[in-house]
Amino acid sequence: MIPAKFDYVRAGSVSEAIALLDKYGDEAKLLSGGHSLIPAMKLRLNRPAVLIDIGHLSELKSITEEGDEVVVGANCTHKQIATSELIASQASVLAEAARTIGDVQVRNRGTIGGSLAHADPAADYPAALLAAEAQIEVEGKNGRRKIPAADFFQGMYTTALADDEVVVAVRLPKGSQGTYEKFFQPASRFAIVGVAVVKRNGGVQVGITGASDTPYRATAVEQAYAEKGVDAAELAAEGVDMMEDHFADAAYRAHLAKVLTRKALA
Repeated sequence: MIPAKFDYVRAGSVSEAIALLDKYGDEAKLLSGGHSLIPAMKLRLNRPAVLIDIGHLSELKSITEEGDEVVVGANCTHKQIATSELIASQASVLAEAARTIGDVQVRNRGTIGGSLAHADPAADYPAALLAAEAQIEVEGKNGRRKIPAADFFQGMYTTALADDEVVVAVRLPKGSQGTYEKFFQPASRFAIVGVAVVKRNGGVQVGITGASDTPYRATAVEQAYAEKGVDAAELAAEGVDMMEDHFADAAYRAHLAKVLTRKALA
């Protein structure tokens, strides 16, 4: 439970962090809240030679409005997100997900940017961001770009981030009001399955995490909702390869996806 030897560098800005990533390449990892990276390092599942600390950067800690979007800085903690009045009034689905993460200590230290970059298939935020049609804003040596949530998550622990890029913010459309239902693993409180629903333009947008190795939009549910209402939940696992592990097999995850989608729609 002791990490391998590493060097520690405290970046003074996002641009400095990007330059350090470019310098050290695959040997470096970014450190923000540390609640994903440090446990993996202790188990020696991850052995970076250099840790680049960006957790103190105040430029990544704000929650603001920009036009028709709510902009959440990558260093915002789960607690900040869960208790933000702006998020509660304009993007409540994100606050609902944040409240279910880990325990008090994890919520006080863990950050949304770190969680998204880690891309654990059982993480909670992806469901909310997919349902909200959010964008993840990243910055690298070639400048900034916005990646739709639907394109950001590409597989188990895999994202669309380039090697030199840093998550700097999450952008959610105002009016991303919704709910998040979750069946969690008792020790870690990660989602065995989690379902987020946002109501928009008379329909619903549904994001599901934990069920597959990649979070997904339940488009079959969305398309059937106008006709079937909550019964559209029976399509929550349609066309999706369910994940299997020692917590739950594929059939159980498919069942949970339907049950939790029904609860969220209701």
